Amino acid sequence: MSSRRKPSRRTRVLVGGAALAVVGAGVVGTVAANAADTNGAAPAAAPVAARAGDLTQSTHLTLKAAEKAARAALEAAVEDGRQVSVAVVDRDGNTLVTLRGDGAGPQSYESAERKAFTAVSWNAPTSELAGRLAQAPGLKDIPGTLFLAGGAPVTAKGAPVAGIGVAGAPSGDLDERYARAGAAALGR
Repeated sequence: MSSRRKPSRRTRVLVGGAALAVVGAGVVGTVAANAADTNGAAPAAAPVAARAGDLTQSTHLTLKAAEKAARAALEAAVEDGRQVSVAVVDRDGNTLVTLRGDGAGPQSYESAERKAFTAVSWNAPTSELAGRLAQAPGLKDIPGTLFLAGGAPVTAKGAPVAGIGVAGAPSGDLDERYARAGAAALGR
């Protein structure tokens, strides 16, 4: 036998009343919101156009150009018998293309992206930036960066528009040579 007691009439009335109040509030709120929309309430604010003096423009590498650079870098490595990964990032550090060559190590994929990001962020080859760590060792703690040779910036009118990173060759010097080959393909 169950020892549970049936709720009293008063308890049932209170619980039922509370439930009706909640449902009623939801209905009234919905009706009120709909009425405000149909009764000429102010529409949502229109977008505000920024003034021309408040804007900047930047140049970005096209996907087609990024693919061309990545393939040129990978082909240069393959010609040397190297197994590498190549990444191309845009001016904002967003990855446009990543190619993982046949047999490239699993770590090379992320390393290539980080080298490309580092090169575009500082508009300098990562081999040069690696030398700066002696004066500013905290640079290596910046998220997404990798201060090892193998990243090359791509510029237009002196401003960075992309970064190419290569990882997986036996040395950073080789990685960077392949990254530069990718960048050079854009000048042709």
